[in-house]
Amino acid sequence: MYTHEILIAGFGGQGVLTAGQLLAYAGNLEGQHVSWVPAYGPEQRGGTANCSVVISDRPVACPLVSEPTACIVLNQPSLEKFTPAVQPGGTLVVNTSLCTGRATRTDITIVPVPATDLAVELGNVRFANMVALGALLAVVPMVKMESILEVLPKVMGEDKARFIPVNREALARGMEAARRVLAGR
Repeated sequence: MYTHEILIAGFGGQGVLTAGQLLAYAGNLEGQHVSWVPAYGPEQRGGTANCSVVISDRPVACPLVSEPTACIVLNQPSLEKFTPAVQPGGTLVVNTSLCTGRATRTDITIVPVPATDLAVELGNVRFANMVALGALLAVVPMVKMESILEVLPKVMGEDKARFIPVNREALARGMEAARRVLAGR
């Protein structure tokens, strides 16, 4: 039996909700029980944004995540707010491009990845969410990457279909960066 409780946090415009949707859709595609709950401030771009995703082999009793087993933080305020909430033994992916502080907990796996810098190398800062999602899936394979790639067109929509190839590359770069970090330990 398993239940993955994931929290993804950053500011509006970073693709926090999109990353969460991808996880939920991929889990659903694989026949898992899922929930996805977005939360954001009144100002979408630039305000706070986070989402809770639950992926389980049994029905989801509560869709809200207060103590995640896995967390992605894309900016410093999110690092400060959500690091203490990660369950012992959990995983924290940190976008070191925008998080100037360090997570110092020793009871969780911390995966520092320069997601924004890698996204800029791909041509657009807005791919940082995919880099971070790829990093998370390299450490905690709660859904298959093939499932993420299969639902990507549905989540992106027709108006953003031209970005699908670079999003695929961002996911791959995130996985590679996380594997390098873990190999270096």
